[in-house]
Amino acid sequence: MRSTVKDVALRAGVSPKTVSNVINGTAFVRPETRARVEEALAELDYVPNLGARGLRNGRYGLIALALPDLSTAYSAEVAHQFVEEGHARGWSVQIEETAAEPHREQALLSRARSHLVDGLVLNPVSLAESVVDEHVARGPLPPTVLIGEVEQDRTDQVGVDSVAGARDMTEHLLATGVRRIAVVGVPGDAETAAARQRTEGYRQALAAAGVAHDPVLEIAMPRWTADEARDAVRAFLDEHPPPEAFFCFTDSMALAVVHVLWERGLRVPDDVAVAGFDDVEPSRYAVPPLTTVSFDLRAFAATALDLLRDRIDDPHRAPRRLTVPHRVVVRASTTRS
Repeated sequence: MRSTVKDVALRAGVSPKTVSNVINGTAFVRPETRARVEEALAELDYVPNLGARGLRNGRYGLIALALPDLSTAYSAEVAHQFVEEGHARGWSVQIEETAAEPHREQALLSRARSHLVDGLVLNPVSLAESVVDEHVARGPLPPTVLIGEVEQDRTDQVGVDSVAGARDMTEHLLATGVRRIAVVGVPGDAETAAARQRTEGYRQALAAAGVAHDPVLEIAMPRWTADEARDAVRAFLDEHPPPEAFFCFTDSMALAVVHVLWERGLRVPDDVAVAGFDDVEPSRYAVPPLTTVSFDLRAFAATALDLLRDRIDDPHRAPRRLTVPHRVVVRASTTRS
C-alpha cells in the first residue's frame, strides 16, 4: 500500500499540514521537526501522489525542460542547474530533447496544453522552425518560457546578450594584438538567431577597431557541434593559412578547434589563439584552459523558473524578456607568452 501524508504525520508525531509544508516547502518548519518528518518520509518510502494533487489544485509539481541536443556539455550543465533550481521550488523536472525538430516541440506543447505538466521551458534553435508561432495562432500558449536568443514577443524569455558577448570577446582578442580573427559558427543555410547575433557582435568589434571585414575568415556550419567544427576548420586550413585567432561560438566547438590545431602542429596560443562561448566545465580543464564568454548558469535557470512560476500563477500577464549578465573569462588559450 502507498504511504499517505497521514501515515507520515502519525510516524513523525506531527500534523498532516506540517508534513505537507515539509514536502512542498510552503512554510517554515523548525529544523528538529523537519528532521523528524524527513526521517518518517524515508522510513515509509513516501512518494507524492501527483495525480491526487493535480485533481485538487490543477497542478502536478512537474515541469518539462526541452533542449535541442542533450549530448553537449552545455546542455548537461543547463539541465543540472534547472533540476537543482526546480527541486528548490518543489518541482520535478522532466528532461526532453527536441533535436530542433518541430514535431517534438509540438508533442511537448500539447502535453503542457493538456495539463500533463504544469509548464514548459523550451530552447528553440530557430523561431521560424519552431511550433511556438503555430500554437500562438491557435490560442494562448500553455505556461511556457523560452531560453536562448530567438527573437520573439509571444511569451517570457531568458537569454544572454550574444551581440555584446561576441563583441566583448572579439575586443579582447584584438587587445592582444591579433587582427586576423577567424570566427567559427556563422550562419549557414540554416540561420539561427544565436549565430546571427554573435556574428554581428564580432563584426561590430572589427569595425570599431578599424579592422577590415574578411568573409574568408567567417566559417559557417549547419549545426553547432564539435564534429562539424572539426571538419569545417580542417577544410579551412586546407585552403587558407592559419589565422592569428579562432573565436568559436561555443566552447565545444572551440575544444574541437584546439584539437585540429594540435593535429597540424600549431601551438595554442603561441601560434594561434582560441576562444569560446559558454564557459562549460571542460573548458576550464582543457590544455591550455580556454578563454570564453561566461554567464551564471544557476542564475540563468533560476530566472527562467521564476518567470515560469509567475506565468503559471498569472497566465494573462504581459510577456517579459530578461537578460543574464556575461563576462569574458581570460585564460591561457589567448594569453601569449
